[in-house]
Amino acid sequence: MVVCARWPAKTGPVHTEAIAKDPSPRKTARPARLVADAIGGPRAIGGKAIRLARTARLWLRPGEVDRRLDELARHGFVAEPRPTRAQILFGGLDMLRFVIEPAARDYYAQQGISFGFHQLLRVLDDPVSMIDPTGFLSERDTIIGHVMQVVHLNPVYDLQLLQMFPDGLAELEAQVDAMVAGTHPRRRTIGAIVEDPTYHARLLDYVRRYRRDPDTPPLVRQEQTLRSDPVFAAAERTFATLPGFLGYCSRLPADWATLARRLRRVSVFPVELASR
Repeated sequence: MVVCARWPAKTGPVHTEAIAKDPSPRKTARPARLVADAIGGPRAIGGKAIRLARTARLWLRPGEVDRRLDELARHGFVAEPRPTRAQILFGGLDMLRFVIEPAARDYYAQQGISFGFHQLLRVLDDPVSMIDPTGFLSERDTIIGHVMQVVHLNPVYDLQLLQMFPDGLAELEAQVDAMVAGTHPRRRTIGAIVEDPTYHARLLDYVRRYRRDPDTPPLVRQEQTLRSDPVFAAAERTFATLPGFLGYCSRLPADWATLARRLRRVSVFPVELASR
């Protein structure tokens, strides 16, 4: 079982202070304007095509996942036995269906936002982030864009994942700082999606605190009614951190055929595989 070397261990209030700002364009602009902003101009579209092609090439490199796991192991996020590429893929599908999607549906319903339209905007802004839910085969800037694009349930997984890259956390801080300052090149496309106008300022504060102390209380999204369900709570606890996710993956069946059958058969998070 993976020991969560950097699961936030300190107690105390989570930093979710509101910062007064005007309402987000996501809640005030017309749908056609949001779609146009999410697509962006020729430069933005070209950047998306480049990121998509680079991600596709990464998928064709069998040893890339092992190389990245090696780097994450140096930071204490990986324990033996390591999950295989197949286990990571199917573990990512479980994370998507047991935590990410139900939590997003719950949250956007409370925000009065259409879940389907919001996902469309996300795909238009960055199609790469939707084809690699685990982030293991994404480039650094794709992961950073995803963190800035989505008001996260808990971004600590992504901050841990970014340590696959030597400058991952420093670049995240720099880009979030640019978003707050209004100078980031993707500010318009990302601004069409993020529904909370205080998110980037709060994220910047959290990234800076995390870089000083990885055990700092995480930036947890509070607007979730699902946490009263013990099965969802166990799934969220398991998938919230990179060590928790990798430990779950390593406990899955090892062969593709069994994993595919299990995907069809298992429709509720298996609490017996949860992190303790």
